[in-house]
Amino acid sequence: ACLCFRDVPSVDILVWSELPTGAGLGSSAAYAVCLAAALLMACGAVSCPLKEGDSTASLYLLGPWELLGDMKERGEGTSLAVSRVPTLRILLTNTKVPRSTKVLVAGVKEKILKFPAIMNPVLDSIDAISQECQSVLEAMPANPSPEYYPVLEELFDINQHHLNVIGVGHPSLDRLCRVTASHGLHSKLTGAGGGGCGITLLRPDTSPLAVEAAKRDLCACGFECWETNIGAPGVTLHHSSSLKAEVLHALSES
Repeated sequence: ACLCFRDVPSVDILVWSELPTGAGLGSSAAYAVCLAAALLMACGAVSCPLKEGDSTASLYLLGPWELLGDMKERGEGTSLAVSRVPTLRILLTNTKVPRSTKVLVAGVKEKILKFPAIMNPVLDSIDAISQECQSVLEAMPANPSPEYYPVLEELFDINQHHLNVIGVGHPSLDRLCRVTASHGLHSKLTGAGGGGCGITLLRPDTSPLAVEAAKRDLCACGFECWETNIGAPGVTLHHSSSLKAEVLHALSES
């Protein structure tokens, strides 16, 4: 079957983001998804679901385009897919330490070539952690039991140790983990490592005082912190009336 869509004229793409780039937050993947959604809508492959009075609407009809775009850009493999993602509270911390994904990946490859019998089991263990984490996350929406959080915390800790072993840790990330551990919280690096960002899991019953104390101590290290969630609706179409004033200002100035 042949799918025929309308032609898309030449366009200028204007991007505005609050995410720090190159910090391991998936900004390139987010960009690829938004771009794919916009182009699919422009050519008529996805209809505009906004109704009168709506400020936002979720878009579902994305195919592999955004994934392929990000893989082509980054040269990476695919990630685990979780069909139903629970909403998890996290503390996101930017160590502000710059790093190069290319250099870090090359370093890991060198270790594997030098010590294959040692490194390959570590990588297998990291994969097993990911599979176990996927199982836990898929079970949580149907049964939001507090018993899952200690499991996730332990997986965070084991994974962080493994990532240090393969050479993508950094003293700033070690400090982040020590600071949050002093408040009873569990953290790990995210992204390529070697600096960049770390995430700290917050249980539903985590005391706001403990979170604020952890944020205060992390900021005292020169880090930047945000409290946020994992498990957002995904790619969304926004009416201009729903955008923040600073976003509208930034777009109008560009």
